[in-house]
Amino acid sequence: MTIEITHTRRAGTLIEGTSRGDGSAEILRLREYGRTQRQPFRWSRNLDCWYLPHSRDHATYTPSLELLAQRLRGAGFEVTLTIDNADRRSFSEAEEEREEKAEGRAERFGGYADTAARTSEAAWKSSHEISERFAFGQPTLVGHHSEGRARRDHARMDNAMRKSISERDRAQHWANREEAAANYERFRKDPGRTLRRLDKLRADLRAVEKWQRGESAKGFSRSPADPELEIEHQELTEEIEHWEAVIKDAEARGFKVWSKADFKRGDFVLYRGTWYEVLRVNPKSVTIPHIHNGTGKRIVRATGNQHDDWTWTAPYDDVSGRKSADEMQPPQAEAAEQQEQAEQSTPTEEPVPAEKPTPVAVPAAGANWQDGMALVLIASKNSRRSRKRALWAMTRREAQAVCGDPRTSGRSYMLTWTDRPGVEGADWEWTPDNGSLDPVLSDLGVTPRREWTAAAQAPAEAA
Repeated sequence: MTIEITHTRRAGTLIEGTSRGDGSAEILRLREYGRTQRQPFRWSRNLDCWYLPHSRDHATYTPSLELLAQRLRGAGFEVTLTIDNADRRSFSEAEEEREEKAEGRAERFGGYADTAARTSEAAWKSSHEISERFAFGQPTLVGHHSEGRARRDHARMDNAMRKSISERDRAQHWANREEAAANYERFRKDPGRTLRRLDKLRADLRAVEKWQRGESAKGFSRSPADPELEIEHQELTEEIEHWEAVIKDAEARGFKVWSKADFKRGDFVLYRGTWYEVLRVNPKSVTIPHIHNGTGKRIVRATGNQHDDWTWTAPYDDVSGRKSADEMQPPQAEAAEQQEQAEQSTPTEEPVPAEKPTPVAVPAAGANWQDGMALVLIASKNSRRSRKRALWAMTRREAQAVCGDPRTSGRSYMLTWTDRPGVEGADWEWTPDNGSLDPVLSDLGVTPRREWTAAAQAPAEAA
């Protein structure tokens, strides 16, 4: 019988014509074949022949197959060797088949997990049913006629529980395999991962084009007449087109492909959940303060960090957002706190003589308490000011919404409100509004005032 060794990019490396016990299996199982010269052949029940794993969609290493043919001939077999690297399938066809196989694996592994889970449950129930005999702590009566049965029951309980635990672990194993197979397509088409893959493929294509021109690339040269270069060029072009289409689909769904044109020095970049100030804009990344400065912080600026002399590069494929320097200005309360800290070394202002408090109007019957006016104040730690700092006047309902928004508080300050602030000039004063919280007001639909007029109080308060 003749053993046929064939290789094509479409089907991979296959060995046909062998039979059980003819002595060929010992030669094929040697870990000395393939492109790495460390792979064994394996038997496939689906193909009904031997195959070389991971040989599809790749050019073969011809010396490896010639060595195999020589060994089989030396063992007395008649061997034919056929290699056709030009017979291939398109990348889209190969990727579609891989996705279909992943779906099949997910379904198959899910069945394994369900079966193991049912076996585990049945074993647990069996152990529990046996244990009911000993529910009240019945001891083993040594020498009694029931001793043998009791010991057998204990052994059965132990075996059933061990089987239940083993099958439970087995079910979890196959459930994890099922999840991994089900997520194959999502993992392969992840936009960030796809962008990194495209960078590598484009570099490989440029190298092939250089070799075709007779130039050196990647530290070595190849003959421009090598027919393999044309095949590699076609494969890389198809794969690049496929993944570019994936990125276009992601952009249509809202994914942003960041680039050098989107940033300038002084902007802020959202990198792995933290905002960093951009120190330098590079072709493929932005330079930011070192990520060690971002531990426990939401915003890391260019200065004032523990490691100001350390930097980090954030590649564009790992960037999640951008804001300008103006958008990242400290909130009004934080700015006021910084001003307060600068003034801590100066004497505090003398209090203004008390003025007559603004009278509070008595509301009409049935007035809504939340429609009354309130004054929004900045409260910060370690304040030495003798008067409270007021930002806006608005209704109680609006004040509750503004002060409850997480964007209006920080580590050492917060916004609060009151409907009885006291006397303007003596108990409180207006503080400048730099507009940094305008987005919060806009989102909440609040139009504040910069003058205080106490509005109607609730009837219960008037009483």
